[in-house]
Amino acid sequence: MSKDLRRALIELRDKRLLEAFMKGTNDISDELVFPSPDGCILDPDNLYHRYFLPVLAKAGIRRIRLHDLRHTFGSLLIQAGASIVYVKEQMGHGIQITVDTYGHLIPGANVSFVDRLDTVREGKAPTTPQQSATQTQPALDDETRIPAEVVDLIGGGGWTRTSDLRIMRPSL
Repeated sequence: MSKDLRRALIELRDKRLLEAFMKGTNDISDELVFPSPDGCILDPDNLYHRYFLPVLAKAGIRRIRLHDLRHTFGSLLIQAGASIVYVKEQMGHGIQITVDTYGHLIPGANVSFVDRLDTVREGKAPTTPQQSATQTQPALDDETRIPAEVVDLIGGGGWTRTSDLRIMRPSL
């Protein structure tokens, strides 16, 4: 989960806590993060047909499955320079599935490392410095910034996937 997403969820939680306090309640633990309009668990098929497909049509994007967004996420991580191990962890896949699915997207994976062997064999140092797999986060205004130590203390101890089986549906 990115720091911006975590921060947005913390802000949403704080807003809902404040609303609950104003109503005389001090517990929101049973509330859903993304409820349906009537306050129930979202039906993935309804979400897909009523909201997702119309958004795709309006944007001029071909029809895709919601699950395809996971592949987009993995692909964007690889193209941004993330290591295959990091992508594996984020996707919850084994290393072999991750390599088979996303390995072809690693920029220059087939050429640049082989070419470096020539420079090592000739006794030269590699001409290109090693790139970092992580990019720096953009700075936020001090007014909206939640200190990193606060963000790290809040949440499920670094879990990136939910254990709440109520949102798991075969259609996703």
